[in-house]
Amino acid sequence: MASNPNYGDLIPEVRILAADARKNSRISAGDYTKYEVKRGLRDLNGKGVVAGLTEISEIHAKDVLPDGTEVPCEGKLYFRGVDVEDLVACTLREGRYGFEEVTYLLLQGHLPNAEQLEEFRRLLGYYRSLPNNFVRDVVLKAPGKDIMNSLARSVLNLAAYDKRAGDISLPNVMRQCLQLISVFPLLSVYGYQAYNYKEGNSLYIHAPNPELSTAENILHLLRPDSKYSYWEAHVLDICLILHAEHGGGNNSTFTTHVVTSSGTDTYSCMAAALASLKGPRHGGANIKVVQMFEDMKRRVKDWEDEDEVRAYLQGLLERKNFDRSGLIYGMGHAIYSLSDPRAKVLRSFVKTLSAEKGREDEYRLYSLVERLGPEVIAGERKMYKGVSANVDFYSGFVYHMLDLPLELYTPIFAVARIAGWSAHRIEELINMGKIIRPAYQYVGKRQEYRPLSER
Repeated sequence: MASNPNYGDLIPEVRILAADARKNSRISAGDYTKYEVKRGLRDLNGKGVVAGLTEISEIHAKDVLPDGTEVPCEGKLYFRGVDVEDLVACTLREGRYGFEEVTYLLLQGHLPNAEQLEEFRRLLGYYRSLPNNFVRDVVLKAPGKDIMNSLARSVLNLAAYDKRAGDISLPNVMRQCLQLISVFPLLSVYGYQAYNYKEGNSLYIHAPNPELSTAENILHLLRPDSKYSYWEAHVLDICLILHAEHGGGNNSTFTTHVVTSSGTDTYSCMAAALASLKGPRHGGANIKVVQMFEDMKRRVKDWEDEDEVRAYLQGLLERKNFDRSGLIYGMGHAIYSLSDPRAKVLRSFVKTLSAEKGREDEYRLYSLVERLGPEVIAGERKMYKGVSANVDFYSGFVYHMLDLPLELYTPIFAVARIAGWSAHRIEELINMGKIIRPAYQYVGKRQEYRPLSER
């Protein structure tokens, strides 16, 4: 065994321990049925175990008939009762950015009037700055490719600069949430710039512009010349709106409720939510979609040949293509069946953006996969509900066309979702009764302790 271990080394002793743990920790699949455990806290029809109540957002994917029968319907998403499709349509029609308005709506429970919205934007602009030397002392130290880890580290370090870090009174938590909502774009982009510099490229640290929207600031901070088109900023703003919130049961938001119920501070809560979001089954899914399509574009000779594309998708399900996970990334959702309204909104803008970027051929490939994917899945898997493209299917393509680096895909998701996390943290604090603690059934065997000399 080496005297000075290097982080990342997998020595034989560790592999042996892992193999032993695997052998002694395997739970029989039949036990989950025997004890009526709803794995993932969902039943076979995708219906979740009700763990709480919320007024922040509603996901509607089924209609209830007079006799009580539930039937799948086109998916709808409401923020505080307002249809998200109406929010997007209105901001575009009026030629303004909507993420700040949506953030106000989620936090306050009602749409702001013009004066309230302007004051809220000024407040976010006021808080859009970091403590003195924070970029030098925290962000630029030990940069890594995983920007979500860098973001979480920065969030936890901000607690050291907050003289009321542990105060969970409502006014103080509101202040902390607003500050984090404001600085998440900075922490994300600066974290990427630090990593990019470590890789031998030039370092760009632009100061944020308090007059710009969140979407505009992301592009301003990221690009060396700080330039962007009207349409680029508005499409990114739409992505932020669509990712801002998605019910209390998604993994990272439920994490926010669980951690908040323990009475912990805002910085720890948001770091935990970030850890949840970064997983490839949650916020990191759009990265997998883009990587899957890059592999598909290399291996499929004719992108418009349905048979060839279908064969590739079949190979995905058979664990022969891409990462051999058996998944077609971007297809299917835990709740939606007929359609994901966020994917529906994005699809309409992706076509326009692909034309502007000269990438119509890729758009046609995405459209073909969106049509063929559900057919291929239905032919191979037992289906309990419909399958359709989810928001990750198109969001990664949008980010790709905006020339956003892959490392920032999930952090930008976090830049949006912290609005929802903040609303749910505040809701949990206001209504908090008990610490969230579900039960686990022990199914192992008991064993006698034997002295070391007898083993």
